[in-house]
Amino acid sequence: MLPPKAFLDTLSEQATRLLSQESPIAPAELEKQLKALLQSAFSKLDLVSREEFEGQMLVLARTRKRLEALEKQVQALEQQLEQNPAQ
Repeated sequence: MLPPKAFLDTLSEQATRLLSQESPIAPAELEKQLKALLQSAFSKLDLVSREEFEGQMLVLARTRKRLEALEKQVQALEQQLEQNPAQ
């Protein structure tokens, strides 16, 4: 994987080359080529899909709730131990 600056420089060079072609390109063809360029560039990055990201956010939220519940249980047990020390 390229460093971020090199990656952006390469992407910029390719986009400039595409946009500076001597023969005019139809807007639909230009859009198609830009999309292909961006998809190619993004495929080289270590990205996750929106669905994967949202799934992980749900897992994190559930984990936080469980952790909060466990922390409350620990606090309650600590209070019980303070009130009724073992003999």
